[in-house]
Amino acid sequence: MAFLRRIWNRERDDAPAACTALDIGTEYAKALVFEIDPQGHGFVRGVGRKRQGLAHMQSGTVADIAAVVDNCAVALQEAEEMAGFRPTQVVIGIAGELVKGFTTTVAVERKRPDLPVNEAELASLIERCQHDALREAEQAITWETGLPKVDVRLVHSAVVGASMDGYSLANPVGFQGRHVKISIFNAFAPLVHLGALQSVASRLDLQLLEVVAEPYAVARVMGLDAVRQAGALFVDVGGGTTDVALVRQGGVEGTRMFALGGRAFTKSISDRLDLPFPRAEALKVDYARGLNVDDAEMVAGVVADDVAVWSAGMELVLEELAAGELLPSRIYLCGGGSRLPEIPAALTGDRFWRGLPFARPPEVVIMSPSLAVALTDSTGLLVDQQDVTPLGLANQAIELHVAEDPLDAVLRRVLRAMKV
Repeated sequence: MAFLRRIWNRERDDAPAACTALDIGTEYAKALVFEIDPQGHGFVRGVGRKRQGLAHMQSGTVADIAAVVDNCAVALQEAEEMAGFRPTQVVIGIAGELVKGFTTTVAVERKRPDLPVNEAELASLIERCQHDALREAEQAITWETGLPKVDVRLVHSAVVGASMDGYSLANPVGFQGRHVKISIFNAFAPLVHLGALQSVASRLDLQLLEVVAEPYAVARVMGLDAVRQAGALFVDVGGGTTDVALVRQGGVEGTRMFALGGRAFTKSISDRLDLPFPRAEALKVDYARGLNVDDAEMVAGVVADDVAVWSAGMELVLEELAAGELLPSRIYLCGGGSRLPEIPAALTGDRFWRGLPFARPPEVVIMSPSLAVALTDSTGLLVDQQDVTPLGLANQAIELHVAEDPLDAVLRRVLRAMKV
């Protein structure tokens, strides 16, 4: 990763690093232009957004590359003009039902516990972990698509934990012991989805630093220390998908996405009230903000019906993520769709949580941009929960910029050797 840190420098070594975060959502393309000071703190200098057309995105994935590039260019120009400069690097978020994120754990019993672990032994353990993860992702995506063979690519990877004989370690190298364990979070996506984002970055003449699974980015935006002890669930209700991340035992354990978001609610209002889609969207937004709207009772009934379906989707996702263990009792909620009051109400309802492995009723916290501890909004334009996701992507850029963890350094070397 040293080469990444070199390209951050703008003109001199002590100059602030500059980057762009691009959240290509179903409803909006959002761009943040920000700087990173030498201490690793980010400052948002420019914000831009452009509404996407109805046919430009499908369930969180790019459906029309040329149109999405045009929309992103408008958002980028707005953010760059506000900031007064144009970064050349970008971090882009990826979403969609077929983006699979999960933590894989490999444990081995060492034949010579008296010998310290060396880097070669650690690299062998990591390589085994990555092979297991890729095989699991290929099986899951092949099963869901029903296709005999889907070309799956690694989106991003990070070590989330290591231990020796039950003791947590920052780095096992140099330690003696018999039982060594390592846990790595990986996000995988079909090549068609990842390739579309790479094409977008190329056509925008931006250097793509990393593509990040959006629920992973949201789960880390607060800093893991804030949720390390008790864990948490992060739920991002976007325009085309709902993204869920589970943080447990100090790391992101898994992410899941399902294709139901704010656009589905708008379509139901449009169909049931016989309104043009733009008018139905405006009606939904006003209702979510608590404003007086025409046919308020009918809108509430339509939303309630859709949220019941959404809640059933959440139950399926959380059952899969729980894997038979207790779920954390705190849920952080973000995304434009989370403005609807029925969404947090559904998550705290008896019918919802009693059917899942919660120890007690979950506490729902609406996320705000102020929770992004590593970033300061200099524009004053990032004001509510829909702005959390692009801030999470910016936070990932900061994590790339700061000094690399020794375990992640070994992971990168293994991945380069494997050419995943």
